[in-house]
Amino acid sequence: MTEKKKSDENRKDEGASRNGFDVESIIWGFAEHLRYTLGDDRYSATDHDRFMALAYAIRDRILHRWIKTRQLHRQSDVKRVYYLSLEFLIGRAMTNNVINLGIEPEVREAMEELGYRYEELADQEVDAGLGNGGLGRLAACFMDSLATMKIPAVGYGLRYDYGIFRQKIENGMQVEQPDDWLRWGNPWEIERPDISFPVHFGGRVESAREKGIRIYRWVDTQPVVGIAYDMPIVGYGGDTVNTLRLWSARAAEEFDFDDFNAGDYVEAVSAKVMAENLTKVLYPNDKLYLGKELRLRQQYFFVSSSLRDIFRRFRATGKSWDRFHENAAIQLNDTHPSLTIPECMRILMDEEHLAWDEAWDVTVRSTGYTNHTLMPEALEKWPVPMLESLLPRHLQIIYEINHRFLQKAITVFPGDMAKIAKVSLVEESDPKQIRMANLSIVGTHSTNGVAALHTELLKSRLVPEMAQIFPQRFNNKTNGITQRRWLLQANPPLAELITGAIGEGWITDFSRLTELKPFADDPGFLDEFRKVKKQAKEALALQLQREQGIRLEIATLFDVQVKRIHEYKRQLLNALHIVMLYNRIRDGKKDDFQPRSFLIAGKAAPGYAMAKLIIKLINNIAQVVNSDTAMKGKLALHFVPNYRVSLAEKIIPATDVSEQISTAGTEASGTGNMKFMCNGALTMGTLDGANIEIAEEAGAENLFLFGLKADEAEALIPHYDPSPYITEDEEIRRAVELLFSGHFNFAEPGIFDPIRDMLLGGRDRYLHLADLRSYADAQRRAEQLYRNEPEAWCKKAVLNIASAGKFSSDRAIAQYASDVWDIGPRPVGEDGSAREIIEDARAIQERRTKKERRHG
Repeated sequence: MTEKKKSDENRKDEGASRNGFDVESIIWGFAEHLRYTLGDDRYSATDHDRFMALAYAIRDRILHRWIKTRQLHRQSDVKRVYYLSLEFLIGRAMTNNVINLGIEPEVREAMEELGYRYEELADQEVDAGLGNGGLGRLAACFMDSLATMKIPAVGYGLRYDYGIFRQKIENGMQVEQPDDWLRWGNPWEIERPDISFPVHFGGRVESAREKGIRIYRWVDTQPVVGIAYDMPIVGYGGDTVNTLRLWSARAAEEFDFDDFNAGDYVEAVSAKVMAENLTKVLYPNDKLYLGKELRLRQQYFFVSSSLRDIFRRFRATGKSWDRFHENAAIQLNDTHPSLTIPECMRILMDEEHLAWDEAWDVTVRSTGYTNHTLMPEALEKWPVPMLESLLPRHLQIIYEINHRFLQKAITVFPGDMAKIAKVSLVEESDPKQIRMANLSIVGTHSTNGVAALHTELLKSRLVPEMAQIFPQRFNNKTNGITQRRWLLQANPPLAELITGAIGEGWITDFSRLTELKPFADDPGFLDEFRKVKKQAKEALALQLQREQGIRLEIATLFDVQVKRIHEYKRQLLNALHIVMLYNRIRDGKKDDFQPRSFLIAGKAAPGYAMAKLIIKLINNIAQVVNSDTAMKGKLALHFVPNYRVSLAEKIIPATDVSEQISTAGTEASGTGNMKFMCNGALTMGTLDGANIEIAEEAGAENLFLFGLKADEAEALIPHYDPSPYITEDEEIRRAVELLFSGHFNFAEPGIFDPIRDMLLGGRDRYLHLADLRSYADAQRRAEQLYRNEPEAWCKKAVLNIASAGKFSSDRAIAQYASDVWDIGPRPVGEDGSAREIIEDARAIQERRTKKERRHG
């Protein structure tokens, strides 16, 4: 064999070992990265070093499929979905990637051969600080489904240096600490310094007529550069690997030598510091003007960088702009990316020189908008003076959009100036504000809600006039979750039990769960389900004991409410009921009482004083309840700090009762309700959001429903008086009196007065006391069933799992693809071989050689 052939064979073997899925290849990859990437050996490496080495080895096995996916999409001139979201709550990536690649057994065995436990290494990974609540987690689920369903897609977001915050509890109060999630590096990302775009702020607009056409130039701006960082999104089976592209801000000029030479060292780097603050932290506190301005800058920076990238990719096709919608479907995840509309218009008109009507047609046909809220105060608005200062050209375009739109609105509502004022993009307040939801509806071809009730209320209550003007644009896409993350990964014992009963088809076709329904009458299966639930409780108890010092009684009913802390989500209702139970036990009514462990978790926005006070109240109640010897073995309450995806993956499988208790008509959908459902928890809920559809699928008799309906709540709010609910119900009266008597805040008099004033002073928009009796009665039904009829409880739990098929993000994505995006799957196939990698390297070398020859 010649030396050249030997070299080729060695290179081929090296490529195979980097891509091989067998145990030996994984061991070899791990060892190579530990030494050559991290510079460690077995003696100096820490657990985190070993996690990084394993992550890099797994990433190697992703990369060739990632490249192959991009090559196929480029060569095939596919249409892509561009999912724009200011949050992607992706959690940990290692376990998800390993499962989706189908190499979990091999990775486990490889680590065992080296003397390590795979779970311990995976636990070294920090949750990515790229999101906060349900909106960001939905985006992450959607990215998983897009890749699994082989739909070409790119997610766009921001690469925050710090997440929302790390929550610590001190003296019962939330304390925000920096979430420095990138401190030790992110092994899954690849920096793309060659993919960078200038983003401009401030300046002024010049206009002139050239050849009879009005030309606009945005000049004297302050530029910031957006640098791309890519993370792979692996579909189940590993064939398709899509991209999550995150933007990081850099200064256009790193250093001002004039200032430095003049001795002003701080000013020399001030532009760099200001520019990079753009992506420093997720969602700054926007109570102050500077916080609002930074958030607006973030949104435009993210939108402009993403659109530049999308347009760059389209220009490479050589097609005319009237065909842009054939290659791109841009989805706006809530109003945060709504500046996409004026930015798209600006680029098409000012840089591509399209006429207004042509640019508007391109913009509307290629974009869709998902609404995520029913509360008017949660709809984004930006002050006109702020837009005028930061984005003067965009404000001009928004005004022109509004002028043209109102001409159409007048034909729908002739002479009705009140309705015209409501649909206008400009709110005539002081100062004037731009309504971003209205802009999003006017500037896209599709507006969807995220649950059946939400969509109906969106059309009838939130923006009814818009629905009259654009009836064909409104549609429903009920949210979903990825079963790969929230069942297969989060609850392996339950996933194994389900697969043993009906096969593994449910992993990619969640509707197959209906095949589980006959097993709800199988005593053997129900017994196995009980064991699985007990196992999940033990795992959670072990983790909370180790991390938080929280002791859980495994034999108790686990009643769980985990979500963002907000008045409308009604953690306060939960607390009121716990005080009622506390009183019952103190009264000696505990013979037929089902012992319970209540778990509450979630973060309050840093500037949301009432939500933070509710956290304090919950912790104070917990301190009193848990230290009362009469409660031991009967009632416990724990607030679990720093709720995040990896913690949710432990809590949800262990849950018996899932608290979904928002005031009817306030929750758009909810996705936590779906995660709990498919893990065999029974829903305690109002007829709100997706709870309604869960009841339709599983049967209302298999949930614990209570409270006012959406129309009843809306009718009650204007004349709501909490007094009768207290005076006419002795148990409620005693709970309220105890709550505000100082019993739970003996050393902190008056601290809960704001909660008392809200609850009892007629300012309670969320009707806590109106629903409390109905809620307590539903809780009583739940505890009696759990205590007295365990077989019936397990049957309901299994029927919930069997009915969860509708709530897959795969189903949601299929509906978006068909109804909104007009896109289908593009399979990649299994041919990303080591030989192809070598051939690519040779082709690159040949191009370099030719270039060198041309240049002498």
